[in-house]
Amino acid sequence: MPRNVDATEQPVTGAPVEVVIHAGDRAALMPLLRLADDSERAIAGYFARGTLLVAKMGGAIVGHALMIEGEAPATWELKSLAVLEARRHAGVGRLLVEAGLAHARGQGARSVVVATATADTGLLRFYQRLGFRMTRIERDAFTPDAGYPPDLFADGIQILDRVWLEVAVD
Repeated sequence: MPRNVDATEQPVTGAPVEVVIHAGDRAALMPLLRLADDSERAIAGYFARGTLLVAKMGGAIVGHALMIEGEAPATWELKSLAVLEARRHAGVGRLLVEAGLAHARGQGARSVVVATATADTGLLRFYQRLGFRMTRIERDAFTPDAGYPPDLFADGIQILDRVWLEVAVD
């Protein structure tokens, strides 16, 4: 049985990436969840839900994807995704998303949705390269009333609005 690995442990350089369902204590992954979401209130609302996938390198957890069954029939949501900064731009995020899509498909999903800040141009590019298409914008989603700190910025743009994207998985 594999041991639970703290998300702060250093991965072995050059080790292959393995994506598995996390069966251990989710609290150990809070640093990764906080990389993906700036609202403790939002994290508390979804922290215990869904299927948590983790990417491991040399036994160390380097990223996660949280998949939650959506409100619409046959739809799942990629609720949270993060990769440790030292392991970004190496395909780990792509592997996590692909594993999440495969998991949702295996559960009968026909589509997967994801939401991110309209200001985060890097993430918008990332998701679109994986086949996601924009479906709608939710204005003023990232406000102090929703538990987010004031004056959040990405790519020099204030984070206020959320964009929803969707991809077919059937």
